[in-house]
Amino acid sequence: MADYEFLTEATFADYVRQRPELAARIDADRLVSIREVGDGNLNLVFLATDDQGRGLCLKQALPWVRMTGEGWPMTPDRARHEVESLRTHHALVPDLLPEVYSYDPQRYIIAMEDLTDHQVWRGVLNEGRRSEGAAAAMGTYVGAVAFGTSVFALERSRHAAAVAAALNPQLCEITEDLVFTEPLVDAGRNSVLAANAGDAAEFQADAAMLAAMGEAKWLFMTHAEALLHGDLHTGSVMVRQPAGSPVCDSVKAFDSEFAFYGPVGFDLGALFANYVIAAARAYALGEDEMAHWCLRLVEQTWDAFEAEFRRRWPSRRDPRVWDDRFVDQRIAEWRSQAWLFAAAKMSRRIIGAAKTRDIESLPEDLREGAARGVLRVSRRIVVERHADSAPARLVGLAAELLVGARTSAVVPC
Repeated sequence: MADYEFLTEATFADYVRQRPELAARIDADRLVSIREVGDGNLNLVFLATDDQGRGLCLKQALPWVRMTGEGWPMTPDRARHEVESLRTHHALVPDLLPEVYSYDPQRYIIAMEDLTDHQVWRGVLNEGRRSEGAAAAMGTYVGAVAFGTSVFALERSRHAAAVAAALNPQLCEITEDLVFTEPLVDAGRNSVLAANAGDAAEFQADAAMLAAMGEAKWLFMTHAEALLHGDLHTGSVMVRQPAGSPVCDSVKAFDSEFAFYGPVGFDLGALFANYVIAAARAYALGEDEMAHWCLRLVEQTWDAFEAEFRRRWPSRRDPRVWDDRFVDQRIAEWRSQAWLFAAAKMSRRIIGAAKTRDIESLPEDLREGAARGVLRVSRRIVVERHADSAPARLVGLAAELLVGARTSAVVPC
């Protein structure tokens, strides 16, 4: 059992009253709504609004995985990692992260900016709606973090202290198991449609895939390049769009409890994978224009990432040895590694635990082809990345394979 009290809708107001920094932001005596909205796997999330329209979000880490209960213990200290990463990243790109107001280390409660005027990006994509600017914003975010939390920006002792403070072994081990290992070597948590059993078997028998995931896992465990978000996907991005407009006027990344120092390509690959998954859904539904738009997000994120990193490059700490040829090499390696990590993230969402609603909410006859297509993209790109890792090439490969795999789609006139 937990040794701290869980927040409830009934105790929300009392908690706010006891903390002056929160009582100044919302009137606990005049709340008009309190809702628990946590739909993820790990936490309680409460949103409240007072009669003046002021809002507050309180997020509390549970000591176990919410989707399974007490049988899967989980350190609530992950909330500290989320707070520290949010504050660090917010200092670099304040427009792209929610503001943290306070942190309660005794009850693992984060108080932060209310984003109820935003929507989860995955939900927007699943509805077939475009959010122009979101992919580029996430590229800018990753580029800022890749430079600003690395040895290129931080003095040596400060960087060492930051790496030590960000050690997050329990949550990293979850990624190491669920993303890199278990899709290939089942630990009892995998599942697929019966119609996709053969696809999963082929995937698991693919020697090139096994070698690639071994490399990906090694990079993840050994390359402490920057303070990553650690779980950056369309479900951990909020977007806001004026009524009737496809253009975002606000984009925020959140849920960074998996934050740790790791390889820059990992966050990029996670985004790429989710764009492919969104495209697989759209192709399955016969929405080919939307699918192609989703795939082009790969290019938008990459271009913004590279532009932001290069924009910051002139301020690097040691230009004597880190010259322009050096940055060209780093960026080329990150681009190839992003393909590698994208392959891992795609396959785990099809075969492993914690799937996505993009695919899972499809009717089974359509889901079969979408899942098959994502697995084919995953297997293909771990090989093709060595020849050409240009974003446009990934777009072309994914489109070809997803279209070829879809089942029972209604082809548009």
